[in-house]
Amino acid sequence: MNPPTWLRGRLGVLLSLGPACAVETLPGVPALLLAPVGLWLLFAAPVLLLRGFTDKVVSTRSGSLLLAAGLAVLLDILVALGVNTVLPLLGVERPLTRLVLASATTLVLLALGILAPQAPRPLLRGAPLSGARPVAWAAAVALLLSVAGPIRLNNGLGGAVSTAALVVVTTLIVLLLLRHGRCSPIVLEAGIYAASATLLLLTSLRGWYITGHDIQREYLYFRLTLGGGFWDISAYTDPYNACLSITLLPVSIFRLTGIEDIYVFKAVLPLLFALTPVLVHRAVRNVASPLVALLSAVFFMAFPTFFTDMPFLGRQAIAFLLLACAMLVLTDSRRPLPLRRAVFTVLLAGVVLSHYSTIYVIVGTLATAFAVDTAWRLASRPGRARQHRAGRQGGMRTFLTWWTVAVPAVLALLWAGPLTHTGGQLESTLRVVASDLFGSGDARGGSSDTRYSLFGGAGVTPEERLAEYREDTIGYTRADRADGKYLPLEALAKYPTPVVEKENLPLTLAGRALDTVGLSVPALNGVLRQAAALLLQVLVLVGFVIALRGRNSPFTPVRDQITLTVGALAMMGLFTLVPQLSVDYSVLRAFQQGLLFFAPFIAAGALWAVRRAGRRAVPVLCVLVAGLLLDLTGAVPKALGGYPAQLALSNSGPAYDIYYPHAEDRRAAMWLNQRAAGDDLVVQTDRYSFSRLQTLFTVRTQDSVHPALLRSQSYVLLGSTPTRKDEVTVFFRGDLVTYRYPRDLLDTTRNLIYSNEGAVVYR
Repeated sequence: MNPPTWLRGRLGVLLSLGPACAVETLPGVPALLLAPVGLWLLFAAPVLLLRGFTDKVVSTRSGSLLLAAGLAVLLDILVALGVNTVLPLLGVERPLTRLVLASATTLVLLALGILAPQAPRPLLRGAPLSGARPVAWAAAVALLLSVAGPIRLNNGLGGAVSTAALVVVTTLIVLLLLRHGRCSPIVLEAGIYAASATLLLLTSLRGWYITGHDIQREYLYFRLTLGGGFWDISAYTDPYNACLSITLLPVSIFRLTGIEDIYVFKAVLPLLFALTPVLVHRAVRNVASPLVALLSAVFFMAFPTFFTDMPFLGRQAIAFLLLACAMLVLTDSRRPLPLRRAVFTVLLAGVVLSHYSTIYVIVGTLATAFAVDTAWRLASRPGRARQHRAGRQGGMRTFLTWWTVAVPAVLALLWAGPLTHTGGQLESTLRVVASDLFGSGDARGGSSDTRYSLFGGAGVTPEERLAEYREDTIGYTRADRADGKYLPLEALAKYPTPVVEKENLPLTLAGRALDTVGLSVPALNGVLRQAAALLLQVLVLVGFVIALRGRNSPFTPVRDQITLTVGALAMMGLFTLVPQLSVDYSVLRAFQQGLLFFAPFIAAGALWAVRRAGRRAVPVLCVLVAGLLLDLTGAVPKALGGYPAQLALSNSGPAYDIYYPHAEDRRAAMWLNQRAAGDDLVVQTDRYSFSRLQTLFTVRTQDSVHPALLRSQSYVLLGSTPTRKDEVTVFFRGDLVTYRYPRDLLDTTRNLIYSNEGAVVYR
């Protein structure tokens, strides 16, 4: 007997769910079997079952697949949140176990398979694969090198393989640009994904432990949720703990796949985020030519925040993935508007659950865009024809409406307020912003990252920032210092803490050759970085003006792209001009988020700039893009020297010094945990040693060892970098400042009680 027509396309998926759930619930299943089964339940099966629904939301086959992937991630979060909320009411104290999560996921997928509409198109059957062979070879080599390169570096070898990976990625992107007219969309998007994943893995796979900045704290809250088998926001009312993208989602992945927990953060989350440039391409392709869409994805990947910061920001990575899905829905005008608006709002609700700051910036962008759109309409002359054109500019009705702005804003306030009580950071930021705006604040500058902005000026010098830091520490410890809890300032006067200049890579043979002809390589590297930042901003403005004029523009933006770009640029200007915003939310991350809206305008500006080259325009563009990629990813500085080493390419440099986890540090922390257990003394260590070791400490710890903050009685742990280089780095008002640490002060006032030739402990 044949199954009903509505069931035939998904019958195989539905029949697989029972055996998959059985494998998950059996004890002693090997990881080699558990991993594919868990990935099937969490991602592959939901994508296949959701395609019937996503086909009704977007009109392209790849767009439907990408949207289904984003909704599958959101579904995994909601399933875990559901069992975490409901089962404790029924007496289940640890709902986040493999048995519960596997059973709940299976039941939800069964319901989805029965209720969701059937996908009208097969997934890959009939999809053209023209131009696939050279792209596949380049992609395979790039991905292989993206794993081999970090492994070599983690074993103490050189960065030649990782540098070769960057060259192959650049070659892959140039190949896509040159053959964009001959490659099918699925081949282009596969190439974009391979390039994206390579850039992310080169950074995320560094170190044998959790490596990076925010990811250390994200991993801590994941471990707290995993250890208790229950997500409890009341136990730790911290904004990080309210981000379900780094608590519930990784717990589900770890439980169902058996993938080692650190590689959930170091590999799985980056590989999910790698879909974002593909979504940028697909969203822009809905309204522009293949070349504009491809360039948009390339510029999104080429911005340094993408491959230096985002691998360490799991919560923001998932938020950006969902936001990119929302932009895909917004730009596809060939499906019903009410349904697209509803899905758009659901995706932004997912951003609310994923990352607090991202949704605040989105709400500001949407509100500004809606205000601009309203003013645009009011400024238009009355008349039915005029109103009709205003409402359907670019072949589609205006997407944004009041409730697409209000609903995410209300959800964000509810989540940060009565639901999780984690809105303290937002309230604090708004208070300081109000103080800055109305002149009652201390008028200190914001993050020095603003120097890269067209809206910004000169940044604060490291010496000025370190002086501010010392002044602050002395101010809030004054009362306790008078009581003898901190070392007297008079005793500290003879122990200065001068700022340490960033150490550059030594000049290579090519760098020395340039130096001999009078060209300063360090100055050249600095100029190239500054020029690249300014170029991207200039191209945004040029592309925006050209697109508005409608002459010689490579694409005609829809109305919402124009208003959202205005909103994103307004937020960029606000973040640059209001110091506290640049401190609490990086200007560079704000630009990366803005690229989801204005990347096609950069592409349009770049195409306009090379238009006079005629038939050679694309080759000229390839040279420009290749140069930009090789410089911004660090391949050019690595080849020349004269620039601080980057973590993805070297076992040295500022990022390596403060983020890379060393075994000696971990051994010292575990020894100190045993020694200080039951002791009333606090353990003091520098901010970045604490960041790397916070999952190991079980004793009371303070993350500063600046002389002005040294207590009269405490343990002091100096990690690898302070021990080997006598350097400590602080993060203050959005800036990293490294200073020379006075070890003589500790030798004079403390006893050395532990040393392993990599880390030391004083008491």
